[in-house]
Amino acid sequence: MSAAGGRRSRGGSDSHENEERWLLTYADMITLLMALFIVMWAISSVNISKFNQLKAALQSAFSAKVLPANQSILTGQQSPFSQDGSPVQPIDASSSASQVVSVRSLKTQISQNISNAIANQATMQDVENLVHIQQEVQQFAAAHGLEKLVSTRIDQRGLVVRLLTDGVLFDSGQAALNPSGIPLLGEIAKLLSSSDIVNPVRVEGNTDNVAIHSSQYPSNWELSTARADAVLEFLLAHGVAPKRLSATGYGEVNPIASNAHAAGRAKNRRVDLVILRRSFHSQGS
Repeated sequence: MSAAGGRRSRGGSDSHENEERWLLTYADMITLLMALFIVMWAISSVNISKFNQLKAALQSAFSAKVLPANQSILTGQQSPFSQDGSPVQPIDASSSASQVVSVRSLKTQISQNISNAIANQATMQDVENLVHIQQEVQQFAAAHGLEKLVSTRIDQRGLVVRLLTDGVLFDSGQAALNPSGIPLLGEIAKLLSSSDIVNPVRVEGNTDNVAIHSSQYPSNWELSTARADAVLEFLLAHGVAPKRLSATGYGEVNPIASNAHAAGRAKNRRVDLVILRRSFHSQGS
């Protein structure tokens, strides 16, 4: 009985050991998986120095060697997966150059759009200014009975205020301003010197084709230029900025009517005040 019992007792111990042996295999597998996950986590970082420290620590652990305390990753130092900043990618020279070109192109396009917007705004303001001056001159001429001697029109150059010289600005063959024309020029000067009006002003003198021969004006060129200068000096004295003013004499070369009869020649004897569009002036015309 005792021998049989002894055998049963040994058989039970062996069976119990066989049943718990799987725990060793499971523990080994868990350890290897943990090591695998740690390695995979470590190599996902681009911090080479931390990876080398981890590698050395794992080698030490699996080889039963002990590293100095200042080299161990288990001493509370910064985790090998924590980095001071984002990884810096190498710079592709071709990509960098194309990006620079793109930025410059964008900057140029923005500057061009701003310039176009400013130009469009100036054009709209010019139209408003020219229409305003035209209306004021026409109202003044109507109120003073000068409709037949003063005309206005807006063309590609700007607003042209046409003043016939006979009986308004000058006596025949003279370039001294006639007192009868002072009120009209004063009204125009007041409009042009307004802070809202910044357009350049060109004074153009014109004559008919009847030649003049005098000691003061040898030809119609000198007469037309002297008349333009006289109007310019008046505008200058009444507040129009000098940098906005210019004057020229065309003599008889720009007629607006036939010189074959007296009525046509009277129309050709004139002074034109041209309030230029800024876009037209910037083109050097």
